[in-house]
Amino acid sequence: MTVLRYLHMDVFAATPGGGNHLGVVIGAGDWSTGEMQRFARWTALVETTFLLPPTEPDASYRVRIFMPHKEIPFAGHPSIGSAHAVLACGLAQPRDGLLWQECGAGVLPIRVEGHGAERELLLQSPPSRIVATGREAHPLLAAALGGVEPGALPPALIDGGRRWWLAELADEASLRAWQPDHAAIGALAQASDSMGLCVFARSVQADYQLVVRAFPAGVGVVEDPASGAANGLIAAYIAHAEPNGPLSHGYRVSQGREVGHDARLVARIDGETTWIGGHTHTVVDGDLNWIIRDVAEMHIVEGAAERLARLG
Repeated sequence: MTVLRYLHMDVFAATPGGGNHLGVVIGAGDWSTGEMQRFARWTALVETTFLLPPTEPDASYRVRIFMPHKEIPFAGHPSIGSAHAVLACGLAQPRDGLLWQECGAGVLPIRVEGHGAERELLLQSPPSRIVATGREAHPLLAAALGGVEPGALPPALIDGGRRWWLAELADEASLRAWQPDHAAIGALAQASDSMGLCVFARSVQADYQLVVRAFPAGVGVVEDPASGAANGLIAAYIAHAEPNGPLSHGYRVSQGREVGHDARLVARIDGETTWIGGHTHTVVDGDLNWIIRDVAEMHIVEGAAERLARLG
């Protein structure tokens, strides 16, 4: 039995319980990749992270990010939530206002602004590139966008840490009321090797300027309540398409209300550099009692999980 520290986070929450769940494990440096994967599968969270000592000299800490069935190199809300845990547990301190996170996408800076409950953390998004644009960019895109009126910017496939289809809709009301065809989005995600479809619309509300809905069918999630990486791609796309527009230097995002959440994200755009972040709240902070299985048993469990994944 190994007793470690475990935190459960509410990431990007505008109101208590409004953000995205994240589990963070501290002290599992002697766990194998298979054991980390087994625990992430048990939590059944979209992502679970493990905080480890850095291997790069400039990094403040290292994080490994696991979905229930695989490890991924980078994701937005797990990065922000993990950085919050690092500060809350005193594992590292900012240098010149920055933490440096080592992950599968490299060593990425995280900006620390404010203190205590008012603290906001903003992650520098990885560089992005536009792969394709226009409603005719993929033969399955029109079906995935069925029933919506387009906004000012054309749909685009953007690659940067994660790969997403982005589409602007005409207004906030139509975006919030949209009933998407999830099967069509799933087909598009599979055919284009992408996370899925993320739609956004401009808003005239006082406390946010963009509303976002994300459908990561490519990883088996119907709708995401708060999407750090996808919002980073949206910010980069807007800055590229409208360098002198009203949103070109940053804005606030509302996401998740359609699935019973209330998330608020912050986008900051400094030239070609995009920062995405917000507040994080620690909901659970306690001991993790977990039994390390022997290698033979691990192979049996992992083999069964792989067979279930193929069937599912």
